[in-house]
Amino acid sequence: MMKELIEIIAKALVDNPDAVEVAEVEGEQTSVIELKVAKDDLGKVIGKQGRTARAMRTILSAASTKLRKRSVLEIIE
Repeated sequence: MMKELIEIIAKALVDNPDAVEVAEVEGEQTSVIELKVAKDDLGKVIGKQGRTARAMRTILSAASTKLRKRSVLEIIE
């Protein structure tokens, strides 16, 4: 569910939505969501001074709190 959330947000931000790859590594309490985008779109996902990435992490945190699980977003270059 969190994987799809990040995928939808990322595809809306980038110019090349076909290059968006999202992987989820689930643990007992924490799940790590890895986001890969095209090199040209990396700046769009991170945003000025990391604001877009911070906003995505905030949304992910709020949504995962509802499921009583901790989620971490990692943007992979």
